[in-house]
Amino acid sequence: MKQIDFDWKPLLLVPVLALLVLPFIGSTSTWVTLTVAGLAMGMIIFIIASGLTLVFGLMDVLNFGHGVFIALGAFVATTVLGLMSDWTGSQELWRNLVAVFPAMLVAMAVSGALGLAFERFIVRPVYGQHLKQILITMGGMIIGEELIKVIWGPQQIPLPLPEALRGSMLLGDAAIEKYRLLAVVVGLFVFALLAWTLSRTKIGLLIRAGVQDREMVESLGYRIKRLFVGVFVVGSALAGLGGVMWGLYQQSVTPQMGAQVNVLIFIVIIIGGLGSTGGALIGALLVGLMANYTGFLLPKVALFSNIALMMAILLWRPQGVYPVANR
Repeated sequence: MKQIDFDWKPLLLVPVLALLVLPFIGSTSTWVTLTVAGLAMGMIIFIIASGLTLVFGLMDVLNFGHGVFIALGAFVATTVLGLMSDWTGSQELWRNLVAVFPAMLVAMAVSGALGLAFERFIVRPVYGQHLKQILITMGGMIIGEELIKVIWGPQQIPLPLPEALRGSMLLGDAAIEKYRLLAVVVGLFVFALLAWTLSRTKIGLLIRAGVQDREMVESLGYRIKRLFVGVFVVGSALAGLGGVMWGLYQQSVTPQMGAQVNVLIFIVIIIGGLGSTGGALIGALLVGLMANYTGFLLPKVALFSNIALMMAILLWRPQGVYPVANR
């Protein structure tokens, strides 16, 4: 039996980046604050990007309309949390979480339902045609943004954090925002669930087999098309969850917020290797850390720091840190 060696080198990228920056920051407490903030931002970006990398990994679909699911999830959260103001205004953490988690679930459900319609009417006619996929999904995102404006209005809407999640807690001399810790926990949970599903379940086996040889899976009697649709819906739902997290992170939402995050998402999945969930996690953490470090040290460089990071990674590994076979 052929033994496959796990490639551990990409795992070192995140701690190496953090340690390389420490001497330039000088203050350990400031470094800890920036690092935790970067990891939290990275986890939110991962939640959003994981859905898109799953869709590409299995379905070979370049969905440039992914941003509409992000925005929709965030706007749905404003409505749900607005109806639960008594819970979000409480100083008790458990009451805040009782409000936030249902908002996440409703946002995922609505975004997943839109994803089902998006796949059926927009993506399905252009399977296997990448150029048309880019054009038609961009058009779908524009239409989706306009529909959001019809329902919620074109103006920016505040999405304040619940009371118990505001402020910071001290870790030594470092101030760590409470919400960022929640973002890290949710991101780790999503990654663990995806990793377990893809590696330990029958559905995950079929997904991985479908990536390698779709015709063989179909010949065994499995309806791979339904599996494709299911993956697209899950990817859309994850984008909705990420939209809630990103909206709370920014504490406001706009109809264009999904399109604004799209660039970061594609940088992440290119760094990680198109279709790789583990690679997307590493890419998202690197992007989050780079954005925070450069924003603190060299604000002018922060505008293009993540593109420079992507170029450096691709010079090292042209297919990303964990390329998927046959991609």
